[in-house]
Amino acid sequence: MNFIPVNEPLLNGNEKNYLNECIDTGWISSEGPFIKKFEENMAKYVGRKYAAAVTNGTAALEMAIVALGIGKNDEVIMPSFTIISCGQAVVKAGAKPVLIDSEYDSFNMKVEDIEEKITLNTKAIMIVHIYGLPVDINPILELAKKYNLKIIEDAAEMHGQTYNSKMCGSFGDISIFSFYPNKHITTGEGGMVLMDDEKLYEKCKSLRNLCFSTDGNKRFIHEELGWNLRMTNIQAALGVAQLERINEFVAKKRWIGNMYQELLSDIKAINLPIKNKSFAENIYWVFAITLKDECKKSAKEIMEELGKKRVGTRPFFYPIHQQPVFNNMGLFIDNYLPNSEKLYEKGFYIPSGLAITEEQIKEVSKILHEVLV
Repeated sequence: MNFIPVNEPLLNGNEKNYLNECIDTGWISSEGPFIKKFEENMAKYVGRKYAAAVTNGTAALEMAIVALGIGKNDEVIMPSFTIISCGQAVVKAGAKPVLIDSEYDSFNMKVEDIEEKITLNTKAIMIVHIYGLPVDINPILELAKKYNLKIIEDAAEMHGQTYNSKMCGSFGDISIFSFYPNKHITTGEGGMVLMDDEKLYEKCKSLRNLCFSTDGNKRFIHEELGWNLRMTNIQAALGVAQLERINEFVAKKRWIGNMYQELLSDIKAINLPIKNKSFAENIYWVFAITLKDECKKSAKEIMEELGKKRVGTRPFFYPIHQQPVFNNMGLFIDNYLPNSEKLYEKGFYIPSGLAITEEQIKEVSKILHEVLV
């Protein structure tokens, strides 16, 4: 059996045609026409007024924090169970992440724990949708209104997902997407910030382009420091082609998820992902499994066994509050967030990329039964 990777993107649409167009016209830099087209198409799809493409999702988060004016002595409430990019963006801006534990079954932040963490220094709440189901957003929006807080929506894993029939990525003051190869839409590397406020949009466009002056006579005279976070026309060409098929991709992800749900339902040692909440059906960005307490093997042991049988896996996120780099800064030393910690210890996800075949899904299921039953 060939190795079954945890993810393989699907690139059999107009990707080659659009890439050839970039090469034939010579537009390969960040000045090409596919940039604007990708931004406009993504904004329209999500339901935002403006979008600015950048180099990756991490860059999108860091730029969003700075564009909102978050800095020294400010606090941003966010989940601990997420990728380090979220905490890093806040810390790099000189602000402080205030961490919330997650629900064990949905993997998303415990919304009921947020209000008690709000202080006079709280500037924003970062909503991070994890693995396939969105956060319960409405109660957070009510808190933001009550306490005059900004909302950053990290929809990196939620391309095509909705919350109460409204697109994820359309909520709050600013939202971000990632286009890494394991996302529903990929540009290889890439990200995007989206918003409805024109001033915030202009700020983001300036920050991603070294804050060059819009006055041509003063182009190389800078009043602020920014980054070079420009996406290339080649990357955007991939994004345009991918976005054309987003509904097909969402349908296939749900087909993959539902197939695994049926094939793995008899394995008593594991918890399968929640199929839906009252406000959303699981989009199965990844097919995430947690071990039940009675399982005698650890997640690490099971992943090693699956690897030997040529099945790819990935561990869950390591909690922000336990990251050595932050602990060495004196951050989160006394934090105890049991669900976040247990999710890392008990969780992993299995192959579910868009290019996976029915035969591969059945083979992964067969091998999981061999390892776990």
